[in-house]
Amino acid sequence: MTDEPERTDSLAETRLEIALHFSNGARLGPDELRVVAAIRKQRSILGASRVTALSYRTCWLIVDALNRAFEQPVIATHPGRRGGGAELTPFGERVVAVYASIERRARAQAKPALSEIAEALNPSFRRRASDAASEAASPEAAPRRSQGS
Repeated sequence: MTDEPERTDSLAETRLEIALHFSNGARLGPDELRVVAAIRKQRSILGASRVTALSYRTCWLIVDALNRAFEQPVIATHPGRRGGGAELTPFGERVVAVYASIERRARAQAKPALSEIAEALNPSFRRRASDAASEAASPEAAPRRSQGS
């Protein structure tokens, strides 16, 4: 028995996240896709905010930014207390499908490189609270918008 921490399958725990930054300043990444997926399932921005634990305003800003980012809307909104809601447009479904394709291809291509990096990880490394706090305080950790408002 040794004091060395047990090595886990580092590659299985390593993840690659893709964020697309468009020339018009728009962004499409995991944060936006999480809201889009919740809207697809919940059929409302309010429902999406509840399941994603984001504020309604944050979800609404993401929807607004996505709809302004493209010439066609990604999400159709139907205001009103009764009969209101939101749903992905056919164009929105296509955007999600293309993003998923990019993500799959990137993961497949990056797998050998990620494996090499994962093998070099220090198994005894543990994040400190100060690491998480400094990450949360960084501008990149703030909720991202597709375009500046």
